[in-house]
Amino acid sequence: MLADGDAPTGSQLDAAWPGWSDGIEFVVAADGGARHAVPLGLRVDTWVGDGDSVGDDALAALASAGVDIRRVAAAKDESDTELAVAAALERGADHIVVLGAFGGERFDHAIANVGLLAMPALAGRRVELIDARTRVRLLRGPAAGGRAAAVDLPGRVGDVVSLLPFGPGVEGVTTEGLAYPLRDEPLPEGPARGLSNVRSSVDARVTVRRGLLLVIESPATLA
Repeated sequence: MLADGDAPTGSQLDAAWPGWSDGIEFVVAADGGARHAVPLGLRVDTWVGDGDSVGDDALAALASAGVDIRRVAAAKDESDTELAVAAALERGADHIVVLGAFGGERFDHAIANVGLLAMPALAGRRVELIDARTRVRLLRGPAAGGRAAAVDLPGRVGDVVSLLPFGPGVEGVTTEGLAYPLRDEPLPEGPARGLSNVRSSVDARVTVRRGLLLVIESPATLA
């Protein structure tokens, strides 16, 4: 999925998150996010937005190329990115990669895009926001059946992994493969205890018993 913030080059994404584009079945662009498609070698299947960030000529070109155009009124409750998420879910997506969710001129948009990870409709699906410096996911516990929720974090030794509560704190956080371990511990809102942990093994894992936990990874070169 292509949002309207800054997007890195394909080579930067390949270096930061190998395999990020594996298995792409369709691409949804949120308004001006369509501009990222050609540089990344992607073809837009569906475009959603109010059109304030893309010119009429560009929109006409997308329509001529057979793109499904879903133009909405500017006065609306949802952001264009939220509408793009809904379009992806409509097509049955269970793994969504969002590019262009950060950066740009509007910091509030970046915060809102991170907030979209908590949408109830995304529970149980793999959703990640990525650029060349950051990958953000949301771990929500408990999982189905009341079990602790877990996410595997394979990657390079030395990469930074920050664990930040999203909402009124998180209970029962346990880590494996990180330099500063947590063992069934709380991460309350406010303190930054979960900031800047480091992957000490190529196989890492985080488990949460209750609450919403942002899992934010950065390549070691940015530490």
